[in-house]
Amino acid sequence: MLKIIILFTVFTMATLTASNADDLKNACHENNATACYLYGLPLVTGDNEKIQDIREEGLSYMRKACLLDETRGCDIMGKNYYKNENYRIAREYLEKSCARSVKFACEIMGTIYRDGHAVRPDDVKSREYYEQACDLKSGDACFNVAIIYRGGFGVVKSREKEKAFYKKGCDEGLKAGCDRFVELDNEDKGIETGIWATVKGWFK
Repeated sequence: MLKIIILFTVFTMATLTASNADDLKNACHENNATACYLYGLPLVTGDNEKIQDIREEGLSYMRKACLLDETRGCDIMGKNYYKNENYRIAREYLEKSCARSVKFACEIMGTIYRDGHAVRPDDVKSREYYEQACDLKSGDACFNVAIIYRGGFGVVKSREKEKAFYKKGCDEGLKAGCDRFVELDNEDKGIETGIWATVKGWFK
């Protein structure tokens, strides 16, 4: 009996899900921007993202959502163009997304200017975008800013700022940021770390 109830529940949920999808699709055809986004989203995420035909269909709905001023659709389009290495068009979307404080967009923009993807490499712009992503709680972006201050890329080298950004990365859960912060902090306190500290410990 329990098995029958479970099967009925699963069947009902699947039917409702299919019905909801049809409703969203129909609403999208009536130029409902949010419906276009919601219908396309599961087609461009998870396992569906790996299936070209499904993904392309999903992106067509994201494109329509974006054209109808659903900004989340524009965010997805920018990310997709970046993945496909169409950096010039990706940048057109991602600049606007980052301006709206979309974290991944700011991260990608930092990388575009750092690595010179379809633009002249620009350490200053790269840092500015990474700092914005860091402020949006991206541990990786904070770490990248620390590296910029460590190497003096477009800035004056600053151990203090390098350390501060490692700490921010650590606070966002990035282990590499924690490790580097602790290493620098120990050095500042005169505590030896690394291989030589380990070797000396063997003879104590």
